[in-house]
Amino acid sequence: MSWMKQFLILSALIVYVALMAGAHPYAAPGVTSLTNSRVKYELTDQHAVVLKRGKVTAIIVDNAAVNTKELPGHRAGYNGVASLKYEGQTENLFVPALAGLNFEHIHDGTPALKEKCEPRKSPMQLRIISDDTVELYQAPTQNWKLESCSRYQLLDDGTIEYTFECMPHAALFKNGYIGLFWASYMQAPEDRRIYFYGKSKSEVNQAVALIAARTPAHGVDSTHPPANAVYFPNVSAEFPLTLVNHPSRYVYSQPWYYGIRQKYSYTQMFRNRDQIWFAQSPTGGGNQNPAWDFQWFIPDYKVGEAYGFVMRAHYAPWTDHGSLQHAVQTHLSALAQE
Repeated sequence: MSWMKQFLILSALIVYVALMAGAHPYAAPGVTSLTNSRVKYELTDQHAVVLKRGKVTAIIVDNAAVNTKELPGHRAGYNGVASLKYEGQTENLFVPALAGLNFEHIHDGTPALKEKCEPRKSPMQLRIISDDTVELYQAPTQNWKLESCSRYQLLDDGTIEYTFECMPHAALFKNGYIGLFWASYMQAPEDRRIYFYGKSKSEVNQAVALIAARTPAHGVDSTHPPANAVYFPNVSAEFPLTLVNHPSRYVYSQPWYYGIRQKYSYTQMFRNRDQIWFAQSPTGGGNQNPAWDFQWFIPDYKVGEAYGFVMRAHYAPWTDHGSLQHAVQTHLSALAQE
């Protein structure tokens, strides 16, 4: 049996056990300071923290404006990984004024959004956990009353492990689910496509293959659900965030995808049981700057309960698809066991 088949079986088993135990399949892992009182942290009066491990340097920011030598003209609102560089690189992987793994939207699929990008607006707090780990804490937001904490940890090889946990404090999501969206604004890659294993959702017997997906315009064929999706959210046709509610003709079969910029690959990997949807835009970060994104839906939420997922972002020199697949196998296997 292949490692990927074992991975998918294990992921499905975890979901099944959670359901049988009466637990929500997206219950928070209890890793961040939002849900775990044993987590110790220090506060900082700075709006950016540099993490370096292996050959990778990442700068994590809250949603305040930053204007430093390392982050010239970084705009307010864009949180997460403001800069990601491999050893010897001078150029940022992401659009310098924007960010990657940026917590972008909170919604319920209805057209009446008071604020399209609420995570940008409500203040965030940088919490330093260790030399290689920081968190972004956000108190209950003004409109949705969603409290959250994002943990960014650099692993031994420079891969970022991102853990997100949240807790709704009011029953404001009218369609019965919480919709969340993350964006990574890429700095002018020559190839704006993303690559993942999948197939056309209309071809039941079609073999899985490596797909090079490029959406023709912003909000057109923009999101790719998992082939084993167990939940499809009700999203209004008038919903204004077009990357959310315009599925492509593809479904993905393995929970990871990557893109290539110059001689480097940026790979986003997920736990199969979290049911993340891939998303993309050819111009989300500007005319030549695509957005390589993802979104998550939490059905059957309850006020006061915590939910969460874990993913990893791997940044390294690009050689070929086979070498990359071998490199991420360890991370996918580790995610399946978390």
